[in-house]
Amino acid sequence: MSTPVIESTVRVVVRGGDPVSEAGVASQLRYHHDLEILPSGAATAPDVVVLIADLVDEDTARTIRTIVREESARVVLVAAVVDGSAVLVAVEAGVAAIVRRSEATQDRLVTAIRAASTGDGHLPPDLLGRLLQQVGGTQSRPPTPQGLRFGGLTQRELTVLRLIAEGYSTREIARRLSYSERTIKNSIHDLVSRFQLRNRAHAVAFAVRQGLI
Repeated sequence: MSTPVIESTVRVVVRGGDPVSEAGVASQLRYHHDLEILPSGAATAPDVVVLIADLVDEDTARTIRTIVREESARVVLVAAVVDGSAVLVAVEAGVAAIVRRSEATQDRLVTAIRAASTGDGHLPPDLLGRLLQQVGGTQSRPPTPQGLRFGGLTQRELTVLRLIAEGYSTREIARRLSYSERTIKNSIHDLVSRFQLRNRAHAVAFAVRQGLI
């Protein structure tokens, strides 16, 4: 008899905005058995922080960086206004997924949280397009700090980056390239770690900026 697969629980904290907004988002997530909604300030470290913001400004970017650096949590940003420059600011700050507040249905929030928790990340297709356009318009920027260079990438890594940029999920990439999902996840993880990137979207942004995809 095969052993049933047990899904791991994703610990989630909702922050930002006003208490009513936080409570509203938390209530949408509370009844999903694979999500554990923690109170703000809980002693248990979250896996994912859902951050509610009106605008993606420097204060929001600073908050994202602090969460990623000090809590080692992935950030799902729920923002009221998101344009091309805002997407780039959020991605470079370390956000793993973005959901517009006007589109923050229960299903979309849960999809974004689950994707962020596994390292897949999530951007609406039009926001991904805006990200690529924004990055394409910054080719003249000086090289990024931390000595980021994309020399030495394998063909598989480049192909995976191109498919991520086109919006494919890890499962879809694995199917297209005839690899296991674990192999693709390991490839992405190695790439992100090797070049000191924050997540998949960050890797795509810098690959475009370096003219690789």
